[in-house]
Amino acid sequence: MSAPPGRVWFVGAGPGDPELITVKGRALIERAGAILFAGSLVNEAATRWAPPGCAIADSKNMTLGQMVAWLTGQAARCDTVVRLQTGDPALYGTLIELVQPLDAAGIPIAVVPGVSSAMASAAAAVESFTLPEVTQTVIFTRVEGRTPMPPGESLAELAAHRCTLCIFLSITLLHRIEAGLREAGWAEDAPMLVVHKASWPGEERIVRGTLATIKQQCREAGIVSQAMVIASPALGARGWAELTKSKLYDAAFTHRFRKATAP
Repeated sequence: MSAPPGRVWFVGAGPGDPELITVKGRALIERAGAILFAGSLVNEAATRWAPPGCAIADSKNMTLGQMVAWLTGQAARCDTVVRLQTGDPALYGTLIELVQPLDAAGIPIAVVPGVSSAMASAAAAVESFTLPEVTQTVIFTRVEGRTPMPPGESLAELAAHRCTLCIFLSITLLHRIEAGLREAGWAEDAPMLVVHKASWPGEERIVRGTLATIKQQCREAGIVSQAMVIASPALGARGWAELTKSKLYDAAFTHRFRKATAP
């Protein structure tokens, strides 16, 4: 009787800094018999915790079929196979495309979440996606390129909510971002933030501008890949003279852990 196949773990490698991988993700790398990482986006340093003899391959030149074949072959020979994906596996990855053929082959899988580049970008710029009475909603999206957007999900339709927009995979389409925001009625001086290679040691760059200026600023900075674009009414709040404070820590506000102590 042949041994059952090993488990394939889809691990979020985080946004770039290898130290931003989760403790669970690192532990899986440390015991992995094989690791397939997305070399076009994942910092190879994330594989540094792999044990001696671990088979390590870069998927950037592979087709989907080749990736499935590699994962299937490695699962036949070792207990723990790790697929390292940039950021979080659930966001703009090939998670389901890879899981379906593994399911069909009877190979067990599991997913370990990771830090998204959206979160790393906000951290790099010391920004908050949400602020009381400014916005309480965050939309993760992209603009249409070779991959079409479903009906109802154009940037103009989403931007009409006037909330925080984290725009992935769209740095080369800033003209479409501008057009979508303008169609939704955003002002020319609306603040914009672009973070290139968020958290990558020595490579991270932050560009702040407005709807009117951000495209030219990114062009001058030579930012054409691996960048998060953020449009939000909350950008720049660190420097605001007036800020509506959270009720949670308001001395006049009672909740189940603390009674109000001020009128």
